[in-house]
Amino acid sequence: MSWQTVAIETAGWIGAVLVLAAYALASAGRLDGKSPLFQWLNLVGAAGFVINTAWHGAMPSMVLNIIWCGIAVFTLWKLRS
Repeated sequence: MSWQTVAIETAGWIGAVLVLAAYALASAGRLDGKSPLFQWLNLVGAAGFVINTAWHGAMPSMVLNIIWCGIAVFTLWKLRS
């Protein structure tokens, strides 16, 4: 397995852990869905998914996660205002 493949798979797994952590913490009431931390977890997690799904050619998932990133960026921008 090449170092590129390992890096791509690692990005996907880290993305999965971050998105799941955000969801679990929000569902448990330990993190507000409008908090910067929640948005950053989703942004970085979705970016990891974009890298992984693009590599694997999973276009529907890639587009979904690009939109997910956009929502997080937009929300973080609004939170700064």
